[in-house]
Amino acid sequence: MVIFDSISAITTSALDSFVTYIPHLIGGIIILAIGVILSQIARRLLSSVFGFFKLDSMIADAKLGSAREVKIWQETITEITVWAIVILFLIPAAEAWGLTQVTVVLNRLLFFIPNLLIAVIIAFIGMVLAGLASDIIRSSVRSVGSNSANTLATITKGAVLFFTALVVLNQLGVAQDLVRILFTGIVAMLAIAGGLAFGLGGQTLAREILDELKKSVK
Repeated sequence: MVIFDSISAITTSALDSFVTYIPHLIGGIIILAIGVILSQIARRLLSSVFGFFKLDSMIADAKLGSAREVKIWQETITEITVWAIVILFLIPAAEAWGLTQVTVVLNRLLFFIPNLLIAVIIAFIGMVLAGLASDIIRSSVRSVGSNSANTLATITKGAVLFFTALVVLNQLGVAQDLVRILFTGIVAMLAIAGGLAFGLGGQTLAREILDELKKSVK
């Protein structure tokens, strides 16, 4: 009888706990369902906004990138926004379900999403600027020769994309100290290289200017 009483007590306690938990379970499901519905509304809203501005057609017409690449960036921004809304509602749902550790992880992920969204936007702007800088360099030095113009345009585009990648990594918090050191080193290298090139290449001009100054003084 003692065994049956124990089993009965355990079963009764489990049923009571389950009955008590049902409102929390239903409440969490409702909260999550609202978040999913709002995320889909946001998806359609962003699609309408992107379609209204026709950014892909504008950039493709300006030859700063293909329409397909722009659509990929737009879809990426849309998906990040959608999941941010879902996670925003998933946090109170997890709290209602009593999943404390899951809530902590989701909070950290939610705080990281704005940095991710900004990084995607920076990468997109960097891609557009890289195409623009490449076209400007190609048009400016076309008189030198088509091969030289294409080479300089490719180098310029690669440099802009490289610095964009550094900014994106810094925004994401990936090896920030290493990115700063690398950026400082590259700037210093360019400054030294430019100084040396100007100094070695402008020796004759500097000598002529100094001679003219000496003659003027005399």
